[in-house]
Amino acid sequence: MSRTVPATPNSAAPALPTWKLENAKARFSEVVRLARERGPQRITVRGRDAVVVLSAADYARLAPAAAKPTLLALFADGPFAKLDDFGGQPTDDRAPVRDVPDF
Repeated sequence: MSRTVPATPNSAAPALPTWKLENAKARFSEVVRLARERGPQRITVRGRDAVVVLSAADYARLAPAAAKPTLLALFADGPFAKLDDFGGQPTDDRAPVRDVPDF
């Protein structure tokens, strides 16, 4: 098996089996089989992470989480974003200033 592991793996990413692009192309059937049986397979181009091959089951499990809206999208679709009299401009609704009474 002609897999390689980069000299300095990304510390944030879990340790995945890593393939050079040339090797992954030559042994694509093996990459797919291993992705299905053992989990994701990382493919590098010029020593840098390029893609990860996932099984369809792994993708189906991860895709719904990626499709969830962001907090910004939730606020943008919320009821306060659609106020008719707001107009998108900030307002200055300060209370009037009163004179200080003399005692």
